[in-house]
Amino acid sequence: MQSGSELRMAGHLPLLIMFCSYILESIRVPGKFYRGHTDDLKRRLTEHNSGRCAHTAKLIPWKVKFYAAFETSELAQKFEEYLKSGSGHEFTKQHFGI
Repeated sequence: MQSGSELRMAGHLPLLIMFCSYILESIRVPGKFYRGHTDDLKRRLTEHNSGRCAHTAKLIPWKVKFYAAFETSELAQKFEEYLKSGSGHEFTKQHFGI
């Protein structure tokens, strides 16, 4: 099991690397969502908005609608799978209006 990693810079406290599950919404077509997970949300959003991701290229640009941070990649991936399920869709609709 991979856990959060620490980055140490001279003279600085360690930075914890977190893993995120996220939901993006198309700005061009509001109401269209994409769910995923990553270890770098800013980089991943840039990749989605550059058209490099086949699943999201047709609906660029995207904005982050929701994200949750986890200590491990495995937890982020499992939460992504939940978000993609029927009960996950219902959960996000009820609690976040997504």
